[in-house]
Amino acid sequence: MGKILENKPICLYCNARAHTVFNVLEDEQLEDLNRHKSCASYKKGQYIFNELGMPNGLFCVNSGKIKLTTTGFDGKEQILRLAKDGEILGYRALISNERYHCSAVAIEDSSICIIDKAYFNSNIIQNNKLLFEIVKKVSSDLKTAEEHLVSLSQKNVRERLAEALLFIKATYGCTEDGATLNVTLSREEIADYVGTSTESAIRLLSEFNQDKIIELMGKKIKILNLQLLIKTANLND
Repeated sequence: MGKILENKPICLYCNARAHTVFNVLEDEQLEDLNRHKSCASYKKGQYIFNELGMPNGLFCVNSGKIKLTTTGFDGKEQILRLAKDGEILGYRALISNERYHCSAVAIEDSSICIIDKAYFNSNIIQNNKLLFEIVKKVSSDLKTAEEHLVSLSQKNVRERLAEALLFIKATYGCTEDGATLNVTLSREEIADYVGTSTESAIRLLSEFNQDKIIELMGKKIKILNLQLLIKTANLND
């Protein structure tokens, strides 16, 4: 469990409000939501919830970056999804009242709001706008999962790595230079998303660096040739 925040973020003034499923709520509804949540800070590497655990609330990312992971039969971690400010986590298990099918882990220090389970379930029944936002979120995440599955099954590792870098860019954006990915992922984490060994990920990143597609700066990655990266991923721009 993260460290409980005494001065919790206020929903009405949340910087991530426009990017959440709660953007359809009126000010009074947001104030009510604020009264039915707690907030906690999580350090890099800390678990927000664990695979096979039972949900007791809905998690909403106030700030930070999160990876959702599962463990394969061989014990190797597979990153299923990456989350950012404004995204909700654990909603599928909460709605279906099932155990979590994955774990949520902080990639960097993060602030998370936890909305009361009974309050959230009651609201999606009573508020059609909120329910529709949840359905859209489910559809979006399902589409992402399907695309990732197709990539894993039909593309070679080089194509998957290029596609992963593009996906990370689309998710977290770039720093002020417009080219350096705005997240720090270990080589192992990149490999876990691509679905390959850490050694293969290191070798291919080095090849991309030599080919001037990217520039490696420690754990930071700068995209030098976006069009060539798209071509390498076997995508249409």
